[in-house]
Amino acid sequence: MKRSYLAMSAVAVIAALAVAGCGGGSSSTAETEASGTSGAYGGEEEAAQTTAGASEGETAPVSLGSAAGVGKVLVDSEGMTLYYFQKDQKGSGKSKCEGACAEAWPPLTSEGEPEAMSGVKSAMLGTIERSDGTTQVTYAGWPLYTFVEDKKPGEDNGTDSKAFGASWYPLHANGQKAGH
Repeated sequence: MKRSYLAMSAVAVIAALAVAGCGGGSSSTAETEASGTSGAYGGEEEAAQTTAGASEGETAPVSLGSAAGVGKVLVDSEGMTLYYFQKDQKGSGKSKCEGACAEAWPPLTSEGEPEAMSGVKSAMLGTIERSDGTTQVTYAGWPLYTFVEDKKPGEDNGTDSKAFGASWYPLHANGQKAGH
C-alpha cells in the first residue's frame, strides 16, 4: 500500500509538471533564445511587421513634414520622419541595414513606384531591391528608413544617431541632410 501511494504521488507530480510545461503561457526569454535573436527589437517576424511603407499593392507616398529639431524633412504617409543611413553609400543601389538594423530602422517599402507629394521632387525618388526581395524607396540615391523610437509625427529621435556603424539623418527636399 505504501509503495502504491508513493507511485501515485510521483505520477501526480510528473503530470502536474507536464501540464505546467504545456500551458498557454510563454517565456519571452526562451522564445528569444530559441529564435537566436536578442535585444529590444525582437526577431525576424517582428522585423517584417515593422517594415514601414505601403500596404500590399499600394505605392508609398513621400511628402514634406516638420520635424521638431530639423525643420521641413521627408516624411512617410503617416507623417513619420524618414532617415538615410550614411553607411548605405549614396546611389549604390544597396541597403547595408539588415537584420537587427532593419528592426530598429524599418525600411520604407513600396509595391510600385513611390509617389511624390507636395514639396517632394519626383525626379529624386527611386527604388532599390532589398535582399529579402522587397522594394525600398530611395531619395536622392539614399535608401529611406523610419525609426522605431519615433512614436508620433514630428519626432526626429534618430537624428545624428550613431547606430549600426554609421550616422542617421533626415533629408530635406533638396536631398541634403538635416541635422541638429
